[in-house]
Amino acid sequence: MQEKLRKEINEVLREHNNEITYEAVMNMKYLYMVINETLRMYPPLPFLNRICVNDYRLPNSDIVIENGTKIIFPIQGLHYDPEYFPEPYQFNPERFSAENKAQIPPYTFMPFGDGPRNCIGDRFAKQQIRVGLACVIRKYRFRLNPKVKVPLEFDTTTFIRAKDDILLDVETV
Repeated sequence: MQEKLRKEINEVLREHNNEITYEAVMNMKYLYMVINETLRMYPPLPFLNRICVNDYRLPNSDIVIENGTKIIFPIQGLHYDPEYFPEPYQFNPERFSAENKAQIPPYTFMPFGDGPRNCIGDRFAKQQIRVGLACVIRKYRFRLNPKVKVPLEFDTTTFIRAKDDILLDVETV
């Protein structure tokens, strides 16, 4: 996957005079897919919390969420639900191809939240990630060091922190 990504980055940059521009990174479709799959597997927050502001009856149900009720949306739970993402523990950027992305049910992929209360930094963060990855992947190859325990275990007392160091072997391409 890394080689496929590097190939796309280099091809797109050749079309843009080897300059990393907004247009260039927006044309990197596989890069977009890799970033979204990474955000699916490792969302910035494992859950979102909200407060219901109006009584709301769940569709096709007698259940009413009353005004003032605190609600937790389990983002990580949704992202790993095999009903929405088959083989959820497999890293598969193709989930976010143009064809497959349309099959993802609304509000099941929300790494930055969604709707009127989503993260205001969503677009900026994704653009920074695109530029950063494009700059790094085009020049370096990364391999997980054999000392790293796979699958990664996360510290449950903090947000998104591996219990052990994540060591990478890096080489110039």
